[in-house]
Amino acid sequence: MKHIKIDPITRLEGHGKIDIFLDDQGEVANCYFIVPELRGFEKFCQGRPVEDLPRITTRICGVCPEAHHMASAKACDAVYQVEIPPTARKLRELLYSTFFTADHTVHFYALGGPDFVVGPDAPKAERNILGLIQKVGLEAGKKVIKLRALAQEIIQKLGGKKIHQVTSLPGGVSVGLGKEERDKFRAYADYFVEFGKFTFQVFEDIVLKNSAYVDLILSDTYTHRTYYMGLVDAKNKVNFYDGHVRVVDPDGKELCRYAPKDYLQHVSEHIEPWNYLKYPYLKAVGWKGFVDGKESGVYRATPLSRLNASEGMATPLAQAEYEKFYETLSGDRSGRTPVHQTLATHWARIIELMYAAERARDLLDDPEIIGSKFRVVPDQTPHEGVGIVEAPRGTLTHHYITDENGIVQQANLIVGTTNNHAAISMSIKKAAQGLIHKGVEISDGLLNKIEMAFRAYDPCFACATHSLPGQMPLALRIFDHEGKLLDRRERYTR
Repeated sequence: MKHIKIDPITRLEGHGKIDIFLDDQGEVANCYFIVPELRGFEKFCQGRPVEDLPRITTRICGVCPEAHHMASAKACDAVYQVEIPPTARKLRELLYSTFFTADHTVHFYALGGPDFVVGPDAPKAERNILGLIQKVGLEAGKKVIKLRALAQEIIQKLGGKKIHQVTSLPGGVSVGLGKEERDKFRAYADYFVEFGKFTFQVFEDIVLKNSAYVDLILSDTYTHRTYYMGLVDAKNKVNFYDGHVRVVDPDGKELCRYAPKDYLQHVSEHIEPWNYLKYPYLKAVGWKGFVDGKESGVYRATPLSRLNASEGMATPLAQAEYEKFYETLSGDRSGRTPVHQTLATHWARIIELMYAAERARDLLDDPEIIGSKFRVVPDQTPHEGVGIVEAPRGTLTHHYITDENGIVQQANLIVGTTNNHAAISMSIKKAAQGLIHKGVEISDGLLNKIEMAFRAYDPCFACATHSLPGQMPLALRIFDHEGKLLDRRERYTR
């Protein structure tokens, strides 16, 4: 049996590898997706004051600390049964919308975009942000850097730090916004919106006008019919900060819609002994293994999933692009017919980028954003709370149980990549089976196309690795002093 290894997989957050095994006919017999790292933050949280967690859990990841900061703060609000003031809510959402704009920019231009803008078969040394800038022009690179700099200034003001924010507390936030700062940031938001328009033009000119890329997006190799999850507002429009979780089936029919506190009634987690990542699934359907379809409880929680689970965007420019997206890929401008093509997630991501930019601008136009009341002090006995936001990578849940003094007894985190773990494993295997056949050259470009199957999910394995079942894939190799392999012992590597 031939063994093909992709190690390390690239342009992602964290560490991972892919092991592909071919049978005697040269076809893919099996494919394993392995993440060799663990961050046990649920254990780190136990025994600590719950109000510390919005600062502690940001350390899970330096890429999306804002997501953990917000989910944790919302869980703390629930633990203390406190309703935060409108100004506090809007300040949190402004920080979060700014973060979303910046994070989606990073993925499109640095992580996922090079596969389309530069090309999936381009030399490895060119499939990166530098190659992308060379393709679209130096001015594009300057625009990306400028957006990141402006976004970081807003985040530092509202979050206290550019990374690992500290300002959200039970009952609100610790810092407000003055009129002069609001006016300056309002001009920044205008730039965010213009940048979104520029990004759509790049996507139109380089991706949508390239028939080979469109064929790749629409190919069965990168298609799975699954359930889709996303946070929505009262009108079932996409919302990143607040709302109810909505799940639709592969036909677009609503399976469930629930408040954050009820998540355990709808989601459970399957564990395999060879991985640090858990496999969430829908309780109403059940765990049926690594298969898709309506009979399988596997679901996805990605930018594409959020669009599929919603009935539109809450801002006009994003809504126009939403309608174009569905009209092009499903023929249903309303969005009620889901799009199942995994690579279409990149297009969905820049629609969300535009929504986040418009939402930041709308919040800065709201008079309450500069209100003076941005925190109330909790006065209830703490006990239990759940906070849910949409991280760029998917639905993020923080669930805390404390004693009467607010000391954490239990913590459960289901992060975006964990939600998508089963689907990522399925997507990698299907891509390998669709691309590798007898007589096909196993080139760097072909292996990159397999990586593209997981890259669309923008996975963050550092955030996701929370399970410690006691058995992990391990390969031990023993060499003599001349470098000759003497022995090899393996566990869970096949």
